[in-house]
Amino acid sequence: MAATASFLMGISKAGLKGLSIFNVTLMALAFGAKESTGLIIPLLLVGDVFAVVYYNRHTQWNHILKFLPWMLGGILIGVFVGKDLPEQEFKISMVIVILISLGMLIWWDKRKSNSIPTHWFFSGSIGIMAGICTMIGNLAGAFTNIFFLAMRLPKNEFVGTAAWLFLITNLFKLPFHLFVWKTISQETLLINIKLLPAILTGLFLGVVLVKKINDRNYKRFILIVTAIGAIAILFK
Repeated sequence: MAATASFLMGISKAGLKGLSIFNVTLMALAFGAKESTGLIIPLLLVGDVFAVVYYNRHTQWNHILKFLPWMLGGILIGVFVGKDLPEQEFKISMVIVILISLGMLIWWDKRKSNSIPTHWFFSGSIGIMAGICTMIGNLAGAFTNIFFLAMRLPKNEFVGTAAWLFLITNLFKLPFHLFVWKTISQETLLINIKLLPAILTGLFLGVVLVKKINDRNYKRFILIVTAIGAIAILFK
């Protein structure tokens, strides 16, 4: 289950966005909701570095600078909100975030407006929610996708800008997982080493797929399976 999550994580980091909710769901089922949030960080950083190297030339820093401060603020809120949450409440929180994220993705997919939001409240509210969700469950993807889609970024610019954003925010989260939540340990790092082949395979396959695949029906499949996975967390 964890290897499948790591493989899909690699595909997602290589450019096929929208799989992050599925990765988190599988990891939570494999290791527990709260424990998985720290265990996954080193793997995310491997994917982030790969994506930054490959897509760096497409990065749009103006969008990162507009969004990043709000997201970092949300991470700090998430540190204190999630630190002492019991496992069951943490699971429920993750499921709620997953289902809300799915709803937002579906809503955005059906939205036809071509306008670009310019008010600070849009980037601020989405950024804070992304920060909170990435800290308590590594689930910022839906919110960052909404922001970058709202900015009407082309595919490569979307991926390159998201790559730098997540590299910075995941590095920012690292010490909190090490010293505050204590969800990263020698044991979790050994698990990460075992999962490296899976994420590397996903990264290289993702680069090929992002150039060729039509993901309309695939996205629908992921949304359905992720919703099922989210509910399954409650019964683990």
